[in-house]
Parts: sequence; C-alpha cells; structure tokens
Amino acid sequence: MEKIEFSRLNLVSPLYYTADEMSDPFGYREGDGEKIVCFELGEARAAAFEPDRADFLGDAVFMGRAADAGGTAAGGTAARGEDRRSLWELPRGAYLFAQKRELLSREDIVGMAAEMQQEGLWQRLRLGRRIYLRWLFEDGRSVTQLFRPFAQP
Repeated sequence: MEKIEFSRLNLVSPLYYTADEMSDPFGYREGDGEKIVCFELGEARAAAFEPDRADFLGDAVFMGRAADAGGTAAGGTAARGEDRRSLWELPRGAYLFAQKRELLSREDIVGMAAEMQQEGLWQRLRLGRRIYLRWLFEDGRSVTQLFRPFAQP
C-alpha cells in the first residue's frame, strides 16, 4: 500500500447510522452504500506505539448503515421504525483522519489504523480509544476512511 496521508479533521456535525449487522466487520462490498464500523481499543492497545497488528482492532462494538438525523436510512427508506433516540452517531469533534480511494483489505485497514496510532502518538495527541472505519462511494469510486478522536495534550 502506498504512503498514507493523515490529517486533522474537525467534524462539525455528527454523522448518523442505524444498526446494520454484518457477519464480517471488514466484509464491505461495492454497492453496499455508506457503512460504518466502530472498534474500541483496550487501554494498553490504545497507547502502544508498536501495536500488535494480529488483534489490534479486536471486536466491533457497532456496525451501521448511513441514516439522516430524522432516522431515515440512505435511499429514503424508514430506519425500521426507529426514531432519533435509537440512532447511533459518529460524534462531532476532532479526529485524526485518513482515507484511501479504494476498498482496502482487512490487513491494509489494520495497518492503516496502526500507522494512524503511531502518527497520533508521535504528534503527542491524546488519542481516544475508538476507531471508526467508514466506507462510502464517492466520485465514482469506493472510499475507505478511518477516524480516530483526539484531544490536544
């Protein structure tokens, strides 16, 4: 995989999702629409400069499909009768951000997440324990994105 560019992103509005269980959190396929997977790292894993990539991300705590703030899933379908209180969100805030304009393999996603952690620690950021993996289709191509919340030291 080519060099990864990391940037700081200030997400000014949350992104909303409805639950959408996938059998494999890395099993996104082109045409699936916008989806997100949230992983939560343990404290030791979240602070390691050289994390063990074999099980770095661990289990997903949430998997979802894009929805608007009113509870409507992408494509205009009702989100299974759910209202805004039952929506899950990628909260607004400061994120370390990276993206590739392609569908990445599990190995490449884990590698990108580990490099993101190294970059954040090198910049002396206080990284959050959650990592958000987001897929979408943009400008005629699939995109893989990672978001990692942070705070300034």
